[in-house]
Amino acid sequence: MMKSMGFLISTKENEKRRALLPEQVSSIKNKSCLFFEKGYGDVLGYTDADYIRQGANILSKQKIIKKDIICDPKIGDADYLLQLKKDQTIFGYVHAVQNRDITDKIVSKSLTAIAWEEMYDSGRHIFWRNNELAGEAAIMHAFILYGRMPYECKVALIGRGNIARGAYRILSSLGAEIVVYDRKMECLLRKEIADYDVIINAVSWDTLREDHVIYSEDVRNMKKNSMIIDISCDNSGCIETSVPTTIEDPVYFAKGVLHYVVDHTPTLIFNTASKVFGSVLVEYIDDIIEGNTESNTTIKNATIINKGIILDPKIVNFNKRSIGVRTRSSGLAAVVGGLE
Repeated sequence: MMKSMGFLISTKENEKRRALLPEQVSSIKNKSCLFFEKGYGDVLGYTDADYIRQGANILSKQKIIKKDIICDPKIGDADYLLQLKKDQTIFGYVHAVQNRDITDKIVSKSLTAIAWEEMYDSGRHIFWRNNELAGEAAIMHAFILYGRMPYECKVALIGRGNIARGAYRILSSLGAEIVVYDRKMECLLRKEIADYDVIINAVSWDTLREDHVIYSEDVRNMKKNSMIIDISCDNSGCIETSVPTTIEDPVYFAKGVLHYVVDHTPTLIFNTASKVFGSVLVEYIDDIIEGNTESNTTIKNATIINKGIILDPKIVNFNKRSIGVRTRSSGLAAVVGGLE
């Protein structure tokens, strides 16, 4: 049986990205199953009529949240999860591993979660371009707040993945002196940290690690008037002094060093980011609507919770002290340790 998919306007601060543009709806076979919240495309210059002309539907938010599948890029910041009903599916960035509150709500409501952060095709994250945009946007925004041009700065870039590649692209085009550090060079970075004007973190942090790459005492050893740009934004993860910030209040000082830790920088370039989202999602929406989630490996592997049952072992391993979390192995309420 065909399922309906509702697209909500994110309530996260300054989140202007949209999952699907009107011209991308034309690539969806089951257009009549798509329902967009009224005013969905306004921020991008699209009208409700633009979506309707492509065969989609427009409804109020309260009607959208009753649809079988809820698509919202920032599910992890949603304010409506407790309004959802058993057996509905959420589809977006969930970040359930790090977020106990979200996981508890999904489990308690017996929801299914398909997490964008877990969607891979042949080993590559399908939203790799969005990750590059995170690096690009963070560098542009942070350096404006820093009040300096990259070509004046010696920069240490931690990581070699998609986020790092985006950051490197902007830094190199603007003449920064860049030294890249990988996972095997953590001690070397701490040794050389005083050489840099800017430290940029672009690594995907292992949530099971309890240490840091840069500790508070390392931050104290940085140059006067230096800056940390933590694009990965893990609270006290790679960088002990990092605390996620917002676009409205993006920077703070810790140990005398300016910190930029905005956790959704692609929304700063929301037109580009929305095009990227839609160009990827059109490959998967029909399979989700048609219920082909088992035959599509990317979707199957990204289904981290199914009807309230946790399938992703990373969620359990990260939160070993929680109680009452249901897991696939039991199929019932089982005590497995902690979502603290």
